[in-house]
Amino acid sequence: MQRRDFLKMSAALGGAAALAGCQRPEATAEPLSEEQVNWSACLVNCGSNCPLKVYSRDGMITRIETDHSFADEYGNHQVRACLRGRSVRQRVYAPDRLKYPMKRTGPRGSGQFQRISWEEALDSIHAKLGHVIKEYGNESVFFTYNSGAYYNFGGKQNYYRLMNLLGGYLNSYGDYSWGQMYQAARYTFGSEALAYQGSAMAEMQAADLVLMLGYNPSEIRMSGSGEAYDFLVMKQQLGFKTIIVDPRYTDSALGKEDQWLPIRPGTDAALAEAIAYQLIQHHGVDQAFLDRYCQGYDERTLPKGVPFKASYKAHILDIEQPGDQPGANARTPEWAASITGIPAAQIRQLAQTLAQTAATGKVYVQIAASLNRHAAGENTIRAMYMLPLLLGQVGLPGTNTGALPSGSSLSAPVMPTGDNPVESAISFFTWTQAVLDGQNMTVQRDGVRLPEDKLDEQGDGRLGHDIKAIINYAGNALINQHADANRTAEILKDDSRCEFILVVDNWMTPSAEYADIILPDVTWLESEDLITQGYAAGNTGTLVQISSAIGPMFECRNSYDVCTELARRFGVEQAFTEGKSAQQWLDQFYAEAQAANPGLPDKSVMLKQGVYRQYLPNGSHIALQDFRDDPEANPLATPSGKIEIYSSELADKAARWQLPADQVISAIPQYCATAEGAEDRDGMRRYPLQLTGYHTKGRVHSSYHNVPWLREAVQDAVWISPMDAEARGLATGNRVQVFNDRGTIEVEVKVTPRIMPGVVALGQGAWYQGGDVDKGGCLNTLTSQRPTPLSKGNGQHTNLVEIRKIAETDA
Repeated sequence: MQRRDFLKMSAALGGAAALAGCQRPEATAEPLSEEQVNWSACLVNCGSNCPLKVYSRDGMITRIETDHSFADEYGNHQVRACLRGRSVRQRVYAPDRLKYPMKRTGPRGSGQFQRISWEEALDSIHAKLGHVIKEYGNESVFFTYNSGAYYNFGGKQNYYRLMNLLGGYLNSYGDYSWGQMYQAARYTFGSEALAYQGSAMAEMQAADLVLMLGYNPSEIRMSGSGEAYDFLVMKQQLGFKTIIVDPRYTDSALGKEDQWLPIRPGTDAALAEAIAYQLIQHHGVDQAFLDRYCQGYDERTLPKGVPFKASYKAHILDIEQPGDQPGANARTPEWAASITGIPAAQIRQLAQTLAQTAATGKVYVQIAASLNRHAAGENTIRAMYMLPLLLGQVGLPGTNTGALPSGSSLSAPVMPTGDNPVESAISFFTWTQAVLDGQNMTVQRDGVRLPEDKLDEQGDGRLGHDIKAIINYAGNALINQHADANRTAEILKDDSRCEFILVVDNWMTPSAEYADIILPDVTWLESEDLITQGYAAGNTGTLVQISSAIGPMFECRNSYDVCTELARRFGVEQAFTEGKSAQQWLDQFYAEAQAANPGLPDKSVMLKQGVYRQYLPNGSHIALQDFRDDPEANPLATPSGKIEIYSSELADKAARWQLPADQVISAIPQYCATAEGAEDRDGMRRYPLQLTGYHTKGRVHSSYHNVPWLREAVQDAVWISPMDAEARGLATGNRVQVFNDRGTIEVEVKVTPRIMPGVVALGQGAWYQGGDVDKGGCLNTLTSQRPTPLSKGNGQHTNLVEIRKIAETDA
């Protein structure tokens, strides 16, 4: 039923009820039972974990509210859920809710399943998983990336804990959100964690200029207490200058920006290099900072034996010796303008604004994770890190390294998973390759990570096994969120390769359709847990005590009970449970949380109160402040102990790793042209439009896609500029096909000046339907599985496509 139909029906029934109310009652109606109130939370991967107030009567949810029970004053404000969390009632009662265990009866992906008992399901998992472990080894079992349910006690931790007790599983590193950023931070600052431990957003209060490079909190962090709300309030109160660089005019702009610079996707590194050229040529570089804190900017700090021409400065100016005049390939604004689409004059003005602001004030640089999801994402992020480094705007109040902002944090225990006895690892993104030919994947070609005793004298080695079993818990990356969905589907359909797939979820997602066994999980509204704030909670830390508003629906079971049953069958029950019931674990965790958070009230109080919050509980965080204050006493974890503009480790990888001819690993940050990028002239002859994805307000990745109200409220349409639309005879609302060699999708089109010409954008996460034309409109029907050079990550924003209007007779 559509919402508008529901409203019409409600109005009609309401009128009938009003007329009936005018009649003399024949009997007294039974009084309604008392409404019950429980707290829950929205635990999807937006980074917020917003609290939800759940009202129920007689075991049925009647309504959902959010945090609004006290005066709302910034600093002690309400943590309001967005439209997604508020629609959770529709999600819990969705028609595609999984009700009982099922086994596959048709080909993988056919959607043909048969209901089975829990006993049969658990016995089957025991037999099939046991067979894979015995026949191929624990290294042949793999968990696909999953982020659909961020529990502390429940959820995926229980499955990891069980597998570690059974001998482990094939590790993975990185993730679909930040995979390339991790490596950029590791080789620049010495730690992958520094990719997301930037300065707190509170430091914007001390900034004079905030430079947002693709950063879009108003669409990706929509919580009423998180990065979007913090940015909006601080911008309103302080009015710092804001410049946004993004192919789309996003909702984070809409008049809040002082300037919007549209840029071609994947070319941000070229912009950074042109800004660097201007700063160098016009004395905007903080030479003292670079000399003391960095390695490799120029001849003064290069590692011994490395020639000057390998330095960052030499690269930008295209010179052989210090003092030379810029060469023909210098990274000038004119050079960058032809790549980025930003006029040279605007690039000069941006560089001048940055230099002038840094000379007398503070510049806060914020790089979005979207920049790392390109074909050369590692170098793009490293190149953008150079902006605050060149300005010396690092480690001081009001500044940031460019890394994702640190969020406030209140701690609570997480179910311990134990150690994984398997040491081998692959990139999160190359699992489909490991299904096809994992035994021949290597360290230096495919980024496999092996223990030292499995490496040869050259530091290379083979993985030595294929993936034969997959466990997919609350995730849709088995098909929907992975790249090139059509290719992935073909790989998964062959059950002689991956012999067993277990999916545990709440709904029949596209990934669930490729399972051999499906287990129905409980939802957050049927669970008890103490939930910490999300990773993007901004300036406010929270704990939410969730409790079951309704009993487990149908035959759904929680992950602790399921894994306990499996542990019993594998003979490791005592080690798994440690002799504790689920309630005993929960009580223990709450006591530990109280010890870590002295102000946390007793559990009986929290069950009624729901939310415990603190504004900046750990104080504001300034990225690299200790290092800036005393670099000798607080060296970084890089080989030099300094910020490495030039990385000897990357120089070594560049020499040894086996890469395709068009891919680059470089010792210094640099712009790299890529296949299907802005300079791929051959590709553009067939597919002239760059396609990028974005986070739509109607989903969190693919979560909430099955809520009709959200599909109606937030349009799924491909954005196209008026100029490109006119050339194709398109108007807003037309049904179109977006296509390339990997597939074709059907969606509506939105003609808007909010996207630059030559670029189209589509919200990611729509559910894949497959077939010759994917009418589900899944972005990943069009994206590539080609891994990036260094992290072997997902360049899913680097795509070329064409668009054609569907004739009315074909629609």
